[in-house]
Amino acid sequence: MQMQMQTRSQVKVVAIDFEDAHHAWILNKKRMGNGTYVYICGKPLKNGQNCKNMDKDHGCGIHPFWEKRK
Repeated sequence: MQMQMQTRSQVKVVAIDFEDAHHAWILNKKRMGNGTYVYICGKPLKNGQNCKNMDKDHGCGIHPFWEKRK
């Protein structure tokens, strides 16, 4: 989708790919139903996958938030 933005001296055309934006937005979330989402931990695991535990503000319980994510 292309949108036009106008400033005082110039017009800018902005192209936004909403499909890619939506995909990027849901990468670190889990759908809970009824239109709600919750963040997931996402820390890389030894098996190469990412942790899918729900993030409870300070990490998922296994991976505290202060542990660096790769």
